[in-house]
Amino acid sequence: MVNAQMKAIWSYRGFIWGSVQREFQSRYRNSLLGSVWAVLTPLATILIYTLIFSRLMQVRLPGMNDTLAYSIYLCAGILTWGLFAEIIGRCQTVFLENANMIKKLTFPRICLPVIVVLNAGVNFLIIFGLFLCFLVLVGRFPGWVILALPPILIVQIALAIGLGIVLGIMNVFFRDVGQFVGIVLQFWFWFTPIVYPASVLPEYVQPWFRLNPMVSVVAAYQSILLYGQWPQWSTLIPVLITAIVVCLLAVGLYRRRAGEMVDEI
Repeated sequence: MVNAQMKAIWSYRGFIWGSVQREFQSRYRNSLLGSVWAVLTPLATILIYTLIFSRLMQVRLPGMNDTLAYSIYLCAGILTWGLFAEIIGRCQTVFLENANMIKKLTFPRICLPVIVVLNAGVNFLIIFGLFLCFLVLVGRFPGWVILALPPILIVQIALAIGLGIVLGIMNVFFRDVGQFVGIVLQFWFWFTPIVYPASVLPEYVQPWFRLNPMVSVVAAYQSILLYGQWPQWSTLIPVLITAIVVCLLAVGLYRRRAGEMVDEI
């Protein structure tokens, strides 16, 4: 089942890559600043949160007292969450937004979420690359532990695309799903230690807090980028299992509902 979908994606790799290029070019075609907006938007968000939480509220991180610590902590969380939320947000509308293409062209529909992931990945690499340059300039580059980022990124993307495809298929049949997802993502953001350290939460909340898979993912990024330490791999095992289960669910749901979606969109 999964092998068949992978073969279909590989067979249409030219179509996928061409779609990614066209979307990136069309997004900034008539803009004076062009692709610079891909950097300015997340940077503005980071600056706002840094000003409010680090300066006005005097946020302090355990074991870190320098002025850059919170900014690095915040960047690690926001950039991680931004990629996750973008994939889910765009996947849950991808079949509806491409309704005309789905009806007129013959191609594996599973290619559409892959295009979403690649486009989100391009945006992420641009801003994350600049963030790494910033760490080098200020002497805070984490060193060899940076090699731990790719496997964490793969797990994160797998979780996001699995959830995104499931929600995207459900949104075809139940249009309220799209509105619901936006609300859930807002709450999910604040239940993830991005703008505050997990240590500030009451002890009785901690066990429930750890049920959030993004807690372990964000903490892994923060461990690498802020503390220069290898992540606790054991905390990522449940996230990996969840990602695999969700991806299998997504593929199974897609295979059962792919034909019906054409009539519903």
